[in-house]
Amino acid sequence: MLCRTKSFSVGFAVIALCALIFTVFNTGAAAAADAKTLKLALIAPLTGAAARSGEEIRNGADLAFSEIGYKVGDYKIEFVYVDSESDAEKAARAYERAITQDGVVTGLLNWHSWVSVSCMELSAKYKVPHFFGFGAGQEINDKYRRDPEKYKYWVGKGWPLPSKLITGYVETIRDAINSGKWTPRNKNFAVYGVDQDWGRMFGASIKEAFEAAGWTCVAEDWVPVGETEFYPLLNKIKSRNVSLIVGTISDPPSAAAIIKQSKEINLPAMMILDGLGWVGEWYDLAGDSANYVIDQIPGFSTATSKKFVEDFKAKYNIDPGPSTAGMSYDLAKFFIEVLKTTLADYGEITSETVMKTAEEKVITGKLTYKDGVVHKEYKYTPDNFPDLEVGENYYIFPCVQYMDGNMVSVWPSSQKNGELEIPDYVK
Repeated sequence: MLCRTKSFSVGFAVIALCALIFTVFNTGAAAAADAKTLKLALIAPLTGAAARSGEEIRNGADLAFSEIGYKVGDYKIEFVYVDSESDAEKAARAYERAITQDGVVTGLLNWHSWVSVSCMELSAKYKVPHFFGFGAGQEINDKYRRDPEKYKYWVGKGWPLPSKLITGYVETIRDAINSGKWTPRNKNFAVYGVDQDWGRMFGASIKEAFEAAGWTCVAEDWVPVGETEFYPLLNKIKSRNVSLIVGTISDPPSAAAIIKQSKEINLPAMMILDGLGWVGEWYDLAGDSANYVIDQIPGFSTATSKKFVEDFKAKYNIDPGPSTAGMSYDLAKFFIEVLKTTLADYGEITSETVMKTAEEKVITGKLTYKDGVVHKEYKYTPDNFPDLEVGENYYIFPCVQYMDGNMVSVWPSSQKNGELEIPDYVK
């Protein structure tokens, strides 16, 4: 009898243990089934010449998503980082892997125009909507205009065509001349830039704008991404007797190098360098060589933006640039609103439902973002898509002059906090 009792006890114990294991297993399986992971592609140059810009782009987006605990509804957000390496082909291969192997549903951001041109083909091919890439190139607009149904998946540019933004440069120089502050010895100018879509397009736009204002372009020169040896170029420009040099460089070390070397050879010209302040540590790179250089870039002037700077520096231990970290943060916040709206309207976040939100609310201008740390409102309209609305109440880059480690806003009048200074070496 004792043996039978012990046998029954052991049997019941085994049954109970099995039941417990079954319950735990099914509970875990149910929890796993309930947990939803939403994979997002984030494109940035995380290595290579523009890695410093890529770092700020990544961190700006990370800060925005950290504020919501990397969750939208019952979806856990996971970034799949696509390192563009500032190379169109490498970026396209990495982006395709993110779509076909890592299973990204949608994506955001990018830095270079030429990378946007290559990756938008894959976004269209796989019907994966990608939002707010900074690439500003004309070819992006042309592709969309040629086939909007195909290229609608590259949802809006985070940076409009330069021709819509460069007015400030011409106005700043014109005001200095008309006020008698500067009497240039001639009206010759040189154009320079990175030899890619962005640089060529910026150069063409700025050349046309200054020629329309009565200046004569006497030199145009283009340099590869990552170039740091500018003495031959600058000496050539110096020999052309210019009063103004205008251009853009895509990576911070190159921007610092061309400024320093222009001062070393005593180039007697005002310099416009679009993009010097794209990263927060521009002064660490260029130092006082940046004095008198003119750039077109927003600042952090509001209480909200200053709080962003504090939070960013505390978390990443680097200074944020408004055009990289600041706008990445803003556009990531805009993108979060897109995801929240999609979930509220359709009950799920998929490539298809996110694209519906893009078509119905983002492209039409019904869904905008007004709480930015850089611009007042990020808004698209059918007439201007894929560009954002440009203007003082929307997206605008004031002109600044760098002096002693500071950005002094000199245009437009509504945002001025100082006056343009003309160095003795150009008088």
